[in-house]
Amino acid sequence: MSEIRTGGARDVAALFSHGRLTAIPRKPARREQLLVHLAETLFEPNRAYTEPEVNEALRTVHDDCSALRRYLVVGGQLTRTRDGATYRRAG
Repeated sequence: MSEIRTGGARDVAALFSHGRLTAIPRKPARREQLLVHLAETLFEPNRAYTEPEVNEALRTVHDDCSALRRYLVVGGQLTRTRDGATYRRAG
């Protein structure tokens, strides 16, 4: 896992304060930008993660890891096995 880099897109950087996500955006387009950013910075391609590992990574940026995890899966940034045992970064 790598640290969140907020020096990229200004829109995404504005969502963070001191490396922490201040709020999960309500607007779908803005949330999508965030999710792409999180997937690319927190999760390595071609690596399987357990749910606790996904939660641990997401907690580094926001306390509501279950909401972020759900958004990442629904948004197609993470894939999840049918039994929910493993997650992978999509693409």
